Amino acid sequence: MNATLAPELPRALHWLNAPATTLHEQRGRIVALAFVNGASAWCAQRLNDLATLQARYLGRMQALVIHVPRFDSERDPQRALKRLRRHGNVLPAAHDGDWVAWQRFGVESWPTVLLIDGEGRLRHRAVGTEGLAELERQLATLCDGLHAPLEDDLRGFRETQPEPRMPLSFPTSLVATPDRLFVADSGHHRVLECNHQGRVIRQFGMGTADFADGELNHAAFRRPHGLALVRDSLYVADTGNHALRRINLATSTVDTLCGNGRAGEPVEGVASVPRNVALNQPQALVVNNNLIYLAMAGDNRIWSYDLGTRELLSRAGSGQLDVRDGSGPMAAFAQPAGLATVLQTLYVCDAVGSAVRSMQLRGDTVQTLVGQGAWTFGNDDGPRETARLQHPQAIALSPDAPVMWIADSGNGSLRTLRLGGGDLTTVALPRPLQGPAGLSVAAGAVWIAETDAHAVLRYDIATGALSHVPIDE
Repeated sequence: MNATLAPELPRALHWLNAPATTLHEQRGRIVALAFVNGASAWCAQRLNDLATLQARYLGRMQALVIHVPRFDSERDPQRALKRLRRHGNVLPAAHDGDWVAWQRFGVESWPTVLLIDGEGRLRHRAVGTEGLAELERQLATLCDGLHAPLEDDLRGFRETQPEPRMPLSFPTSLVATPDRLFVADSGHHRVLECNHQGRVIRQFGMGTADFADGELNHAAFRRPHGLALVRDSLYVADTGNHALRRINLATSTVDTLCGNGRAGEPVEGVASVPRNVALNQPQALVVNNNLIYLAMAGDNRIWSYDLGTRELLSRAGSGQLDVRDGSGPMAAFAQPAGLATVLQTLYVCDAVGSAVRSMQLRGDTVQTLVGQGAWTFGNDDGPRETARLQHPQAIALSPDAPVMWIADSGNGSLRTLRLGGGDLTTVALPRPLQGPAGLSVAAGAVWIAETDAHAVLRYDIATGALSHVPIDE
C-alpha cells in the first residue's frame, strides 16, 4: 500500500492497563495497531499472534490494542478489559467506546492490524485472519534498518492494576456430578477436580501454558474451556492449544485425541495421527452415542469426532459468522460457545449471535429457538419470537425437567428457557453476575462459573439461594 502518515490516536481513548501513549511517542519503532473486540474468537487469535511477534521483536515493535465494543455490555471499560484478559492479553490496551479511533483509521471489521513504521507512516493493513507468517514478513521488512533497541525497551510491558491473585483465574466450563465438581480453571491452564464444598482433590495440568500429555503433574493445557464427563473419561476442549484432550480419571493421565497446537482449517477424515490434525479454537463439547460434538468458535461450525473410528466430520455451519437456519453447510453460526444434548437433539449457545439454536442429529438440521440475528441483542423475557439475549456463554439442561439454563453473560443474568415451546425467563438473583461462562446442573443446584469474578457459585433451585463455593481458599 502507498505509505501515508498515520493519524494520531484520539485523546478520548480510555487506556485500560497501561499509561496513555501516542503514536508520536512511539516514533523509532514499528507500531502494530490492532483493532479488536473482546467477544471475538478471531480477535483472540490475532492477539495471541501479536504477543508472539512482540516477544520476537522486543524493542523494535510495539503492539497497541484498541478495543471497540460490539455489545452494549462492552461499553463498560472494565468489562472490556476483563474480556481481553480472559483471552490472555498481555499488551497495552485502550477502549474506543464511541468508535472514534475506528472511524479515524478507516477500520471496517474486526480484527484489523495496522503496521506503522518508525516515521509514523501507515505501511500495511491486515484485515481478518491473515496468517501469522505473512504479518511477520511485513513486520520484518519494516524492522530492517531500525536502530538497535535501548535497554529500557527490552524489559517488556507490565500491566497497571493487574488481576488479583486468586485461587481461580477466569474459570469457564463446569461439570457437576452428585458428589464432584470439575472446573476448567482457564487462566491457570489447568482442570480441577473438587468436592461440592470446594476442596481440590486433584489438579490436572502443571498450571503453566503448554501442550503436553502424560501424568496429571506433567501434562499441560493452554486456556482449557469446555468439559464433558463420560464415566471415567473427562473430555477437554483445550481452546488455547486448538486440541481435543482426554483425562483418564482412573489413571490420572492426559492424552490428545486430535489437535496439533496451532489454529488451522480442520479437514474431515480419520485422525490416524492425532497431532497432525488442525482445529480452530474448540470451545465447547458434549458426548452423545460415542460421538463427541465440538463447537469450533474459530470456524463457526459444529464438528463431530467418533471415539471408535477417530473420524472428524463437519456437521453444520458454513463457516460464515451469521445466524441462519438450514441443514448442514446451509446453516450458519455466530461463534458457538456452549453445547448440550438430549436424545437426538443438540442445543447450541451461539455467543456472538446472542442466540440459542437446536440441531437435529438425524439430518443435522439447525433451527433458531431464541435470537433475531447476529447484530440483534437485548434482555427481553417472554415468547421466543420477541425474547432477546446478549452474548450468552453457556447452556445446561436440567436432568429431571424440560428446562434449559442459560448464562446470559452480556446481561449478567441467569435465564431459563422451557423446552417444547416455552418462554424465556430471567431468574431472580440477589445481584448481577460478572461474565458467567459456565453452567452445570446437579444435586438440586445450578453451578455457575462466574468467570470475570474468578469464582464458582451455587444456585439452589428449590430455595433460590445463591452461594459462593470457596475453591481451596
